[in-house]
Amino acid sequence: MADDLLLNRARELWAELADAPVEFCPSGGAKVVVAPGSRLSPSSWTGVVRIGDAVIVTAPSARAAGMVAEAARRMSHNELVDIARLRSVLPVRDVLGPASLFYLGRDGFLPAHEGTEVEQLPIGDGGLAALPARSGKEEAGESGLEDISSPAFCLRRGGEVVAAAGYRSWPLSVAHLSVLVAPQCRGRRLARAVASAAVAHALDAGFLPQWRARLRPSQRVAVALGFQELGTQLSVLL
Repeated sequence: MADDLLLNRARELWAELADAPVEFCPSGGAKVVVAPGSRLSPSSWTGVVRIGDAVIVTAPSARAAGMVAEAARRMSHNELVDIARLRSVLPVRDVLGPASLFYLGRDGFLPAHEGTEVEQLPIGDGGLAALPARSGKEEAGESGLEDISSPAFCLRRGGEVVAAAGYRSWPLSVAHLSVLVAPQCRGRRLARAVASAAVAHALDAGFLPQWRARLRPSQRVAVALGFQELGTQLSVLL
């Protein structure tokens, strides 16, 4: 089934990013490993990723791994990505996330860019520079638009770029989507149009599109394009 293929590819990606010998257990549950070089979280943090009903956790030290493993024995896969539940059993100092993880196969894609004037710009084009500046440092950083490796797919209003999307190439042929819309232009389905063009480009290049989102508006765009929510990612500082 297509869902199983997406689930397996997503699990392969995050197991690769763990930078340690670990796999998602097919029967569910959690696997905890010591992985100081893990890309599931910032350095010195503990990374938690749930895909389906299985979880992998990477900890920066044996002590942190032991604490998490002990807690995981008493928690479900959903509780392991629930901040309130984690705080009740672990000495959590800070949290990043959680963010929902969405994936899309070609058969499930629902294009939304036909009939729009989406423009393709090369990486580093000066026309894009003003958009992150207008959106603010936090939102621009959250979008990841400045880190894309694909062309940027843009919409202009009055000559200015007001919406843009692209993707960054991740391991195992995964395309990590980035979307940013100017604050004054939100709510007009511009994100859907530019993201659709970026997704089409990624699929044509043989990539698996990945959409990571914390906020409901971003999640709604992903669902509108046919993405399936398969998991959750968060990072905790113990």
